[in-house]
Amino acid sequence: MEIMVSEKAKTISPSPTLAIDSKFKQMKKQGVPVVGFGAGEPDFNTPEYIKEAGIQAIRDNMTKYTPASGTIELKQAICEKLRRDTGLTYETSNIVVSNGGKHSLTNTFMCICNPGDEVIIPAPYWVSYPEMVKMADAVPVYIETTEETDFKFTIEQLEAAITNRTKALILNTPSNPTGMVYTREELEKIAEIAVKHRIFVVFDEIYEKLVYEGEHINIATLGEDIKALTIIVNGMAKAYAMTGWRVGYIAADTKIAKAVGNLQSHATSNPNSIAQAASVAALNGDQSFIDGWKEEYKTRRDYMVERINNIEGISCKMPHGAFYIFVNVKEVLGKEHYGRMIHTAQELCEDILDRALVAMVPSEGFGIEGYVRLSYAASMEVITTGLDRIDSYLKGECTEMKYSDNSLQA
Repeated sequence: MEIMVSEKAKTISPSPTLAIDSKFKQMKKQGVPVVGFGAGEPDFNTPEYIKEAGIQAIRDNMTKYTPASGTIELKQAICEKLRRDTGLTYETSNIVVSNGGKHSLTNTFMCICNPGDEVIIPAPYWVSYPEMVKMADAVPVYIETTEETDFKFTIEQLEAAITNRTKALILNTPSNPTGMVYTREELEKIAEIAVKHRIFVVFDEIYEKLVYEGEHINIATLGEDIKALTIIVNGMAKAYAMTGWRVGYIAADTKIAKAVGNLQSHATSNPNSIAQAASVAALNGDQSFIDGWKEEYKTRRDYMVERINNIEGISCKMPHGAFYIFVNVKEVLGKEHYGRMIHTAQELCEDILDRALVAMVPSEGFGIEGYVRLSYAASMEVITTGLDRIDSYLKGECTEMKYSDNSLQA
């Protein structure tokens, strides 16, 4: 008997970042001394006061259903966080808490898109954006950017991409995978275009706390008109090292928030009650640890950028936010390495993982050719070891294959 899946399910591609992570963890479990640059999560632990709040929530029997769109206490904490960080005023009716930022984004596209609507996605992009858009029966429309423009699109490109079917623009700053940050001046121009054409801006600011030069600007602060069109998407994962707690949220117009809440009430019901209680403590508690983490990330970033630009055949620009470096590997592609022709970043990542035991993420999943993403959410020891191995691989010094189970899928 043939098992059939839906036509929609057939169009959804697996996450290439999770494919890398899966093989990396498989190798680690087997005792292979592999080094991972693929992580999209902080290597720091969740702060103790947040963990204690979660433990206390269990002791207080906060283990029942909460309102589907999140507890009033967490919504209030989010409103206060937005006021404190940006000056923006939101009511609890504008907030929906979901099971992570990814869930918040999926909910958003499901609630703003009709079949055939277009959503503009600048490339390189986070791997899940196009799939989320397709799951909402909408059409991803890509704006291609280049290293020469710091992987940021121009206003002319944005205008050219807008049609009468355009529903939204996805704006991720600081960016995954490039680490680039949009300036106030750039955001003002984007806001002007969005308001002119009445398109939503899905503003993914999950890395907002990790900006090393300049400042993070929330586009909704640039006027009431753009605020009305902005759907802020954020969560607890990156700033508080709470990736596994799965708490994300949106701040949006009440009509959108209500629709998202209704959808969520049927799809998943409420986010984890214990994680919500811990998130209240995180947002209302001492924030000073974030500066210490940021300083450590910056030290790692600076070291990695200098090392990478001193390895023959690869190069990178200085990212200004998040914890990723987007490395140009075009010069080493189309050449033979260890008796194998390496044509793509995917093939390069496969060979380096098997031969040098270093996990990187190829750029094909981000909508661009010729790059790999390295995360510096790792210790300096891991970073140094990994870069040493990459250097040795590119010098032709990794003559012995160290891992033979080449099962990584694109």
